[in-house]
Amino acid sequence: MPVPVTPEIAIPDADLELTFVRAAGPGGQNVNKVSSAAQLRFDLAGTAALPEPVKARLRHLAGRRLTDDGVILILARNHRTQEQNRREALERLADLIRRALVAPKARKATKPTRAARERRLQMKTRRQRTKSLRGKVNWEG
Repeated sequence: MPVPVTPEIAIPDADLELTFVRAAGPGGQNVNKVSSAAQLRFDLAGTAALPEPVKARLRHLAGRRLTDDGVILILARNHRTQEQNRREALERLADLIRRALVAPKARKATKPTRAARERRLQMKTRRQRTKSLRGKVNWEG
């Protein structure tokens, strides 16, 4: 069953690989016997479910979770059961993709106002006067 990200976008199961490993944390003695931590691998480089601009933003957002071969690795180990950790890993991936779907607003270049330019020049003049008073004193003139 594909992982729904938004109503329009779902990640196919073929792009995901879910394995379970042993984890420290809650679980008592059971933690040494059961592999309850979920390790989710999402093949970002090979997926066709996302457009290229979204992939580029996702690469940036993933940071150290992105491996050299273009796979996003998410490790969920906060819960005691495999099912809860699996759900958390899938939700964290979906959240990451949702954040990458939002395109950043383009910056609009603006000019400083006339009053701001004048204030800047007045401050420069005042600073210049202050610094000139710090020079050596001329006693003759």
